[in-house]
Amino acid sequence: MSPRKANLESSIYLGSDGWWHGRVTMGTKNDGSPDRRHRRAKSEPEVKRKVRALEKLRDEGRAPVAGRKPTVEQWMTTYLTTIASLKLKPRSLDDYWSKTRNDIVPGLGQHRIDKLQPGHLERCYADMLRAGRAPSHVLKVHRILSRALKIAHRRRMIVENVATLVDPPTVDETEANPFTVEEAKSFLLAAAKRPTFMRWLVGVGMGFRQGEALGLRWPYVDLEAELFHPQWQLQRLTWRHGCADPHLCGARLHRFDPCPPHCSKHKGYKRGCPKPCPPGCTRHASTCPIRKGGGLTYTRPKTKKSRNAVPIPAPFIPHLRAHKAQQDALREEAGEAWQEFDAVFTRPDGRPIDPRDDWEEFKELLEEAGISDRRLYDGSRHTTGTILNELGVDMPTIMEILRHTQISQTRRYVKGRSTLSKDAMHRMGNAFAPGPSLGPSETRSETPGSREERSRRRRRIR
Repeated sequence: MSPRKANLESSIYLGSDGWWHGRVTMGTKNDGSPDRRHRRAKSEPEVKRKVRALEKLRDEGRAPVAGRKPTVEQWMTTYLTTIASLKLKPRSLDDYWSKTRNDIVPGLGQHRIDKLQPGHLERCYADMLRAGRAPSHVLKVHRILSRALKIAHRRRMIVENVATLVDPPTVDETEANPFTVEEAKSFLLAAAKRPTFMRWLVGVGMGFRQGEALGLRWPYVDLEAELFHPQWQLQRLTWRHGCADPHLCGARLHRFDPCPPHCSKHKGYKRGCPKPCPPGCTRHASTCPIRKGGGLTYTRPKTKKSRNAVPIPAPFIPHLRAHKAQQDALREEAGEAWQEFDAVFTRPDGRPIDPRDDWEEFKELLEEAGISDRRLYDGSRHTTGTILNELGVDMPTIMEILRHTQISQTRRYVKGRSTLSKDAMHRMGNAFAPGPSLGPSETRSETPGSREERSRRRRRIR
């Protein structure tokens, strides 16, 4: 009779099937039963190597937990439903779901998370780039997948987060293109002809994000203290089904066959033909009779710093008062048709301005002002940061005005002007050689007056 093995001692033996087998005691399962893992190999040294590797993971506390591991699709669903949803803002969670459905699941969904290899991710990213996805989009997909696998690794479901072994595509930072002072004045001059003038004055002159500007509400505007309190932002969120069977609810909108080549039905669509629905599609929640959680919604800003009060420039106060008086007149004129949201910037019936309409108006104003096309972000936050820097405001103060959490983030918003650089180097040249330059063969005449003049210049430089 062989002696009884001590606790946690592994056993190695040659089986009747001709294979060498190893049994490693890892601890106990959730139900209290022993957790014994099995390894096998054709030779004894090989099985011993596998057993020692498993024992090392156990002793270091890095061994994956017992049980069959989920697929990438199953784990992403669990991660987004029960983990990320507790931490992410609604808009960010929508983005995570979108990239999971459209990119992660089609490319990696059927792999088990413990069998995922770096090569699988690299091929998936390469396929996305070949399909026309931007490198920045692929980078976001990589970060979402890496965060989900990080949680799986922390819970010892996998031995290693393979996403950390993969280099995602390099993304060139988008060059900012803020307004010059003259362009900003031309833009606001064009906006002054519209009832939304105050919205653009706040965006260009105070650096508010689009959602923050459209989400401003009168209870959070202190005209006496001359402060804005940006406690809310306006965002468009994706609708969710409120019914029991989302697949059946959207049955009439399911399209499982791709469009034919040279499709004429979606010819005018900016994004081209829509993708076919996946099997078991649960989309089309916007048509659900009891849909929930979508449309234009007031949400909290992403960070606590974003909710800091922002001083209103004193010259803006009369414009704000006139804007409020104009809005009160519109409210009286609309009567019962007015929908009260306490919004600072509204449509004629009191509803908040749709971000899509706001973006279209920005493009129209660019054309009216004769300014080259650029992003809305360039015309607001980047413009504010850059002009404040040109006015001599120090970087920590700009950081407070833009409500950034790190000054490195603020520096990305401030674009240097070539004209300012040229002026600075001109002053640098004057500091070292204020008079006409002399060639190597020329000599200076040493007179008492010239010596005194150079002495005075040196004192000025110091």
